[in-house]
Amino acid sequence: MSKVCQVSGKRALRGNRVSHSNHKTIKFTLPNLQSKRFWMESEKRWIKLRLTVSSMREIDKRGIDAVVRDMRAAGKSV
Repeated sequence: MSKVCQVSGKRALRGNRVSHSNHKTIKFTLPNLQSKRFWMESEKRWIKLRLTVSSMREIDKRGIDAVVRDMRAAGKSV
């Protein structure tokens, strides 16, 4: 399973870890992904999403129905 948020599309960032001698090694900064179930009252069912904590805060603010509506408009399946 890829490490991508289903709501925001955030993915791993790639960069260099640079030592004192200027030796560079590749480092990845991974998003804070969590698996969470949400109850959709309009469809009377649970949906399971793999999303970042910042996306969870967006769902708390806007509501799960509005977020799922935007996801479906963008062509993502839920």
